[in-house]
Amino acid sequence: MNATAQHQFTVTGMSCQHCVKAVTEAIRSIDPEAIVSIDLTSGSVVVATQATSESLANAIRHEGYGITP
Repeated sequence: MNATAQHQFTVTGMSCQHCVKAVTEAIRSIDPEAIVSIDLTSGSVVVATQATSESLANAIRHEGYGITP
């Protein structure tokens, strides 16, 4: 089993609580046990999970949001 790691993203295109819910659900579709913290104002998304950063980023992009380095 993989160790839990913390991943941080800056997500663009989030503007409301619906966006926060969509991003959270996208992440939890990859890892239902993920701990997700989102700051809507800054676009900061921090995830404690066993999933890879790439799989999380792909799930977020699939919902229509961008990720900046």
